[in-house]
Amino acid sequence: MKMLTVSLLICAMMALSRAAGEIHLVKESTTCPSGWTDFNGRCFLYVATKMTWADAERNCLSRGGNLASVHSVDEYQFIQTMIRNLTGSYPVTWLGGTDAQQEGSWFWSDGTAFEFTYWSQEQPDNHRSAHCMLMNFGDERKFDDQPCSYTREFVCSKMGSASNNPKTYIDLHLVVY
Repeated sequence: MKMLTVSLLICAMMALSRAAGEIHLVKESTTCPSGWTDFNGRCFLYVATKMTWADAERNCLSRGGNLASVHSVDEYQFIQTMIRNLTGSYPVTWLGGTDAQQEGSWFWSDGTAFEFTYWSQEQPDNHRSAHCMLMNFGDERKFDDQPCSYTREFVCSKMGSASNNPKTYIDLHLVVY
């Protein structure tokens, strides 16, 4: 009886030692609504209809987003390229930056941290009480502040429905001989 127990124990240990482990990396893609374009887990939409900054923000809110915030040069250049591909040019375009609450204290309408700046030379200048941000200004095609009552085309952004980060799961297959 002891011999049978020891034999079964040895067989079980051998079977477990032969268990195969496989690691799979799964990259979930961001799902953006039709017409929106993905960049690093965020969805962007260029709207060619000219509106005031406030009306553009309301329009983006009605689509589940905000006027776009920009957090890096790569993101700025992506948005710029998206606009150029759709229009063939670089029209000045509203973004979600504003200092309307307090002059010089800029924030994004989506609530994200305002840490990246890409102002054109000598901007922001608050010319004509300019409190709203646009992109593609001047020869540099960078940020500028302009009066919020001006009508401009605009870019909305929102988070995609899934992250763009790789996820890992482990499959263990028990092989018994």
